[in-house]
Amino acid sequence: MTDPARRRAPAGGSSGSLTWVAGVAAVALGVGLGELAAGLFAPASSPVAAVGSALIDIAPTWAKDAAIALFGTADKIALIVGIGIVMLAVAAFAGWLQARFPPWGVVTAAALGAVGAVVAATRPAAGPLAWAPAVLAGAVAATALWLLTRLLQRTTTAPGPADSSDPADSSDPTHPSDPAHPADPSDPTHPSDPDHPADPAHTARPTHPARPSPATESDPQERTDATTRRTAETRGGASDAGSAPADPRLHPSRRAFFAWAGAAAAAGILAAAVGSLRNTASAGVAAARRALRLPAAAAEASPVPPSAELGIPGLARVVTPNDRFYRIDTALIVPEVDPADWRLRVHGMVAEEFELTWDELLSLPLQESWTTLACVSNEVGGTLIGNALWLGFPVRDLLARARPAAEADMVLSRSIDGFTASTPLEALTDERDAILAVGMNGEPLPLEHGFPVRMVVPGLYGYVSATKWLVDLEVTRFDRARAYWTDRGWSERAPIKLQSRIDVPRKAQGLSAGETVIAGVAWYQGVGIAGVEVQVDDGPWQQAALATAISDDTWVQWSMPWRAEAGAHLIRCRATGKDGQRQTPDRTAPAPDGATGWHERHLEVF
Repeated sequence: MTDPARRRAPAGGSSGSLTWVAGVAAVALGVGLGELAAGLFAPASSPVAAVGSALIDIAPTWAKDAAIALFGTADKIALIVGIGIVMLAVAAFAGWLQARFPPWGVVTAAALGAVGAVVAATRPAAGPLAWAPAVLAGAVAATALWLLTRLLQRTTTAPGPADSSDPADSSDPTHPSDPAHPADPSDPTHPSDPDHPADPAHTARPTHPARPSPATESDPQERTDATTRRTAETRGGASDAGSAPADPRLHPSRRAFFAWAGAAAAAGILAAAVGSLRNTASAGVAAARRALRLPAAAAEASPVPPSAELGIPGLARVVTPNDRFYRIDTALIVPEVDPADWRLRVHGMVAEEFELTWDELLSLPLQESWTTLACVSNEVGGTLIGNALWLGFPVRDLLARARPAAEADMVLSRSIDGFTASTPLEALTDERDAILAVGMNGEPLPLEHGFPVRMVVPGLYGYVSATKWLVDLEVTRFDRARAYWTDRGWSERAPIKLQSRIDVPRKAQGLSAGETVIAGVAWYQGVGIAGVEVQVDDGPWQQAALATAISDDTWVQWSMPWRAEAGAHLIRCRATGKDGQRQTPDRTAPAPDGATGWHERHLEVF
């Protein structure tokens, strides 16, 4: 009789343990093709980006703070890597599930696509086909998983020669392996009887051509070789030199399985890479930005004073280059806005609602202004801050045309991707340089910094003022509308707090004893910096020298000479504003309205 265990390897066998490979390869192929489809036809509908954006929206404040504290401006990369790891785990589980409880593994893979489709279709900027890439991803993953698990099962179901060519297992009613005819210990030919060794004359069966000849049975070496061949055939399903090979179309080898699984995974990775490149920016929007020539400013900003830049190695430059300007926002994929299609709607509690086109905005008298922007998530001494020359149109002049109602106290700005910020109305109508910015450091806004239009408001943290990819301004009240971050526990009004930072010396620079310099930056937008003091090893506070500030809306560099002695040292800094306020030593976390405390560094001088 044929042993059923030989016809199919158990699910927990060596091939069964490879089911996770099938799941990972299938999901990699599906997700890769979904990303490619999104990159080609609907960049805002990337399945991974849609799920990531949804996770950003639902994540608690502490999780966002932790991500920014750990990864800084690389928080989005970290999130995508995290999504990938979770997706791989689910894919491996789907492969295991499909091998043991079909078709639930396929159902799991398809469900991943369904979830992605629902999330993508419900995003604020979702288009009519936003669901399509995720549906494609789920369908491909489910189909590939079914095919790969079938292929893997066939590597363990090939019948060996013991099943089909050995009559002793199936047609010999007296063979000891036949449970219907158990061996008789009293039979003198039974090999287990030590007093009656097996007689070749009795054991040879000339009517069974597949059995060895008596001569072979009498040769110990030949018996060993035969046993070895039969064992290999039973375990691997392979035939000996005299047997016909198994049909590879029905019983593919593991090598074939790995080849197909590897090809699927590689194709998915390649497709995802191509889709990611397509998602960085469409050719049309990138070309429109490159071809754009911004008009000259009707009101130019004052030039940077030569004494504003101290030129100390390691000290942050007074003007931050565009490619080094920090980026913190909720967009996993940079939104693509063609200037030709851009519109700004101004509405709400106003006497006159209107829309503004790109050409109309550029025809207005634009002005230049220097402004330092800071993220509320910046820790004490953090780097989520930068200074730039901005070109744009004053928001107060735009609101003057709309004529806000007397009871209005807030403007809710909205990005094309659905992000919102609540800005106090007085911050947009007073004399500060709050603008609709179109230029940054002498060129059109970079795509990742809000091209074609963003808001820049001096003196407020970015989460309540610096909306990128701006498309909507609604004049309203704080008690009638809430913004993205205020809905998540952050303060409604967020003036930037007085801060200072030590840039040099750095802990890891290997400082030698002798003359050196302590230097950094300080900021208090809208007020200005009056002075900075430095303390070494809990000694007296010493006055640092200030560079020339570009304006009260920008940071300022400072420095102090220091004779460093060998040993461990602790240095601190604190700033004083032009209004007489001194930086508080009390340490607080960024939430809910910005961090406070003195920045300090522990150094080892050699």
